[in-house]
Amino acid sequence: MESVLFACRHNAGRSQMAAALFNQMADPSRAIALSAGTTPAERVHPEVADAMRELGVDLTGSTPQLLTPDLAAGTRLLVTMGCGEECPYVPGVEIQDWPLEDPKGQPLARVREIRDEIAGRVRELVEGHGWSRGRT
Repeated sequence: MESVLFACRHNAGRSQMAAALFNQMADPSRAIALSAGTTPAERVHPEVADAMRELGVDLTGSTPQLLTPDLAAGTRLLVTMGCGEECPYVPGVEIQDWPLEDPKGQPLARVREIRDEIAGRVRELVEGHGWSRGRT
């Protein structure tokens, strides 16, 4: 099984949404996702939790965590989302950068748009690597 790490600055929005969506779409026997941030917030942004709840995903129990080189070292892929130079370099780990707007403080309609953009990118990632549920 492989792991993917989604990282943003506060681990309270983009990376939380991406990891939750990935874990819904991917076959857990093939791949799982984690999320972390370079300067973790105390909790997931409420507007993000609301937008994800609309998809049946409850993020209220998710706690932002610190992105460390040790955490990233165990992954196959590190997807960064706006942490820029703060994201650690991890030798041997594939890195993709997704330039996505931070949903913090945005109106729910805009958070939905960001969520949907993340969902599309995650779907492409899961399908492109053969991690989809139901594949043989």
